[in-house]
Amino acid sequence: MSNLLQEPPAANTRLFLALLPDARVRAALARHVDHWHFLPDAVQYAPADWHATLHFIGPVARARLPALYAGLQVPFTPFDLRFGDPACWPRGLAVLCPSAVPDALLQLHGHLGQVLRELGLKTDTRPYRAHVTLARKVHDATCPAPPPAFAWPVSSYALVESTGQAAQRYRVLQSYGAAP
Repeated sequence: MSNLLQEPPAANTRLFLALLPDARVRAALARHVDHWHFLPDAVQYAPADWHATLHFIGPVARARLPALYAGLQVPFTPFDLRFGDPACWPRGLAVLCPSAVPDALLQLHGHLGQVLRELGLKTDTRPYRAHVTLARKVHDATCPAPPPAFAWPVSSYALVESTGQAAQRYRVLQSYGAAP
């Protein structure tokens, strides 16, 4: 029997807040991705990695997690994201954007941004652009036509950790539901 040493967890972790699709929405996204034409060097994201980022938080001391778990619970109204705008963004990203950004999403984004600042964390000052990244390193990709026509019912969001591991890029640390 060997004595294997296990590395202690890092003092910091990389975090973000995100909307996570359920199995039905992931299946619809997968059908959509099948219609893209990527060059061989493109890196497609696995369905388990698909999400819509609300706020990138970045490195945070693990000791702060209990305060974040409690502080990031905000009331919001459920909403639907309706997709319809596939695009290739600069820096080689293939994304799917909602055809319109619901007011309830903008309110949730704004409220969470306020809470993050109150917790002493920085937020991005650029305008919010809701999207799901489908692949990176895409150059000369062809977006499918017609665009997809499906709705993503959103009734929760999550605090997510970037693991740095290919097998499981992200781990949900805490989920939050809409107010009843």
